[in-house]
Amino acid sequence: MIRMYTAVERPDLWARGINSREVWPEYNMHGNVADVYWDHLDKELADFQFVLHDDETDEVLAEGHTGPFGWDGDDSTLPAGFDPALELIFAERRSGVPVNTLCALAAEIPRGNRSRGLAAELLAGMRTIAQRQGLTHLVAPVRPSWKERYPLTPIERYVQWRREDGQLLDPWMRVHERLGARVAGPLPESFGITAPIADWESWTGLVFPDSGDYVFPECLAPVSIDRETGVGSYWEPNVWMVHPPVR
Repeated sequence: MIRMYTAVERPDLWARGINSREVWPEYNMHGNVADVYWDHLDKELADFQFVLHDDETDEVLAEGHTGPFGWDGDDSTLPAGFDPALELIFAERRSGVPVNTLCALAAEIPRGNRSRGLAAELLAGMRTIAQRQGLTHLVAPVRPSWKERYPLTPIERYVQWRREDGQLLDPWMRVHERLGARVAGPLPESFGITAPIADWESWTGLVFPDSGDYVFPECLAPVSIDRETGVGSYWEPNVWMVHPPVR
């Protein structure tokens, strides 16, 4: 049986966790804002982080990361992306501001465990966290899983694409929609990564000889390379999806 346990309930399982390299491309494990706050999630918000555990096989199957903030329910007042949402979560947590919304930050499923229905299980776990914490909204700055196939397509257009059966083209967005979520708006500059060109070349396995915009393996948008400053800048696009009210 698969059960959800928070980092508070089962710190032993949380310590075993998920190897992030089995989930994300290397570049995605770096971020201007994420590098500042990510390691504090299980220290300051341990009751909002959880694992899915198979009690029969004693396997940690997946990991969920969330955090709360205050929101008035108007789509236009949602944070401008993943980075500002993460900053807001910690600012409000540390100042004691009342919160009413759970923000999904990451659903980590190792590649070998995908296609087992764990994505829906993780979102159900997040909804349970929101209920336990007395929160009334559940939102997610979703990283569209098929956007890497169309890195040059503006996110504003991509989030409108649907299959012939009317369902969203993107599989991860589709999981959210099947659970009642709606597309609340594209986020063209959601997750920022600014790093030396040498780092980008190491992460991507490519060489960037000239200044300019480059696509690279598993990117959702091009990276902008500036040989004069020696820096590569990347904005990963996401999309806000708003789930039905939590009851």
